[in-house]
Amino acid sequence: MNKVKFGSRETVEQIEEGYELAPKFGSDGLMPCITSDARSGEVLMLGWMNAEALRRTLESGEAHYFSRARQVLWHKGATSGLVQNVVEARIDDDQDAIWLRVEVSGSGASCHVGYRSCFYRAVPVGQEAGQSLKYLEDAKTFDPDEVYGDAPNPTQL
Repeated sequence: MNKVKFGSRETVEQIEEGYELAPKFGSDGLMPCITSDARSGEVLMLGWMNAEALRRTLESGEAHYFSRARQVLWHKGATSGLVQNVVEARIDDDQDAIWLRVEVSGSGASCHVGYRSCFYRAVPVGQEAGQSLKYLEDAKTFDPDEVYGDAPNPTQL
């Protein structure tokens, strides 16, 4: 039985300044979830949640997402051991995006490519626009082939 119940969306004031969780999912049934390191504040990833992923995350205290590529719910770290333990969850003003502050078990990495953050490259802007992407992390935190083997990639094209 689910402990987390979502309220109905009645008024702007209730949504923006009330105390009831009444999330708004997009027409695809998903909402974006920004995930950051609870200690450093570094953004680790952007994932997607459907209602079930949000409920499981809030009830278990461990991050669950919905894979748009594979159309399945997934528990972050179930294969890799890099579980994201939720320290704090915040909903934005109109309740259509969520932000998780997490502590990651194991090596602390959250990117299936092996880097700590999924945002491991900078995109040149301004006078540098059009130049090559710049790597911000010197090395991978783990070897994805060793960790995942033949397991399906959560973000397969």
